[in-house]
Amino acid sequence: MREALNSIIKDSDRIKTENIEKKYLSDNLGRKVGEAGALVFPISTEEVSKILKYAYENHIPVTPRGAGTNLVGSTVPRKKGIVLDLSLMNHIIEVDEETFTATVEPGVILEDFQHYVEERGLFYPPDPGEKRASIGGNISTNAGGMRAVKYGVTRDYVMGLEVVRADGSILTVGGKNRKDTSGLGIKDIIIGSEGTLAVITKCVLKLIPKPEESVSVLVGFDSLKSGIESVRRIIQANINPTAVEFIERKVVQLGEDYLKLEFPLAEAKAYLLLTFDGKKREIDSNIEQLHNVVGQSGAIAVLPLEDKEVAADVWRVRGVLVKAVEAVSEQEPLDIVVPINQIDTFVNFINELEKTNHIRMISFGHAGDGNVHLCIVRGNRTDEEWEKDLDDVLKIIYKKAYELGGLTSGEHGIGISKQKYFFRETPKANLELMNQIKDAFDERHILNDGISYVFS
Repeated sequence: MREALNSIIKDSDRIKTENIEKKYLSDNLGRKVGEAGALVFPISTEEVSKILKYAYENHIPVTPRGAGTNLVGSTVPRKKGIVLDLSLMNHIIEVDEETFTATVEPGVILEDFQHYVEERGLFYPPDPGEKRASIGGNISTNAGGMRAVKYGVTRDYVMGLEVVRADGSILTVGGKNRKDTSGLGIKDIIIGSEGTLAVITKCVLKLIPKPEESVSVLVGFDSLKSGIESVRRIIQANINPTAVEFIERKVVQLGEDYLKLEFPLAEAKAYLLLTFDGKKREIDSNIEQLHNVVGQSGAIAVLPLEDKEVAADVWRVRGVLVKAVEAVSEQEPLDIVVPINQIDTFVNFINELEKTNHIRMISFGHAGDGNVHLCIVRGNRTDEEWEKDLDDVLKIIYKKAYELGGLTSGEHGIGISKQKYFFRETPKANLELMNQIKDAFDERHILNDGISYVFS
């Protein structure tokens, strides 16, 4: 294999066939570790194409990866194949201010890209919690994030893709046109496919004008139930928040301890954290309406975070919650999504399940779009106890989510971790059709085989 890869990539430093670091064989959690015969770092579409052609002809599995922030095992290699690390394909090729688009390579880091376009008065709205994720990774999982309630998810901002299929052929789908009914939406099939259909090598992204201002507001409640129930009223009042997050006080405490920061409104038992953006007059009007709406739901305090440093600290606490839980104990992070009118029902169910099953569960998330993040905490359980108890409670949780009209994942993807539960709750006909699409893209199943919806 080494000799063949050397003929494609002339720089030997970009090929590893021995002593491959563990981080390239796992995901961000590092618990599931695979094995690989080679790790390669391509820097062009042409190199990706030649590597895949070689792998396809020789039936060698390929695992694409970006920044390595995945949480569900989608980047864990199998069967001693090739790990295709796209992190060096990290260039912003173009920002076209006339068409409000940007063309980037897949290894560009989300946070860096957002800063780059905002310096030019433009805005890229998708805002998942992990800001150091790559754009290619965001597209591969159709990442959502905190601003989805107003602006939508990654799919809504991907206008075109250049991809390489498993056999090495290069395909361009979509482009800079704002409308397209010209045949099947191949681009949208690739988005969210977790590297199972093709390898992304270029992305054309939609931009919008940067909002004039942005103000966050923290609302305190004496119970999580009151906070969750107010979300429906906020949306019905049409005050157009950019983000609506819910967090319990006990969860905030973990974030405070982890970052050594103090969170405002310490007397509250639960919080809604909202952001409003746009013109100042519009923001002021929406915040005034917010006071009235949450007052009807029993809010104990409404605090506009006008101090930029305080606002940044509050959002840092929100953004670090999974890591804060992980610092206390191993945990299983979930990102279940339910209809927005079922959020309070689902969270109440989780709180009762925690009491009856005696397994700690910490919930927070995107209240505005029904995306509930759950951390199921291991505590002092042995490996055997943890495996059994976790499986038992996951069966119950996913079953309840589907009963409420929900789904297994809102933004992390299926990967390896959720596959069993996804298969259990998804109709067989749906799975068979997904695998027929896989066959059409990758007949030999070399790309991320056995990941997500793909039967290994």
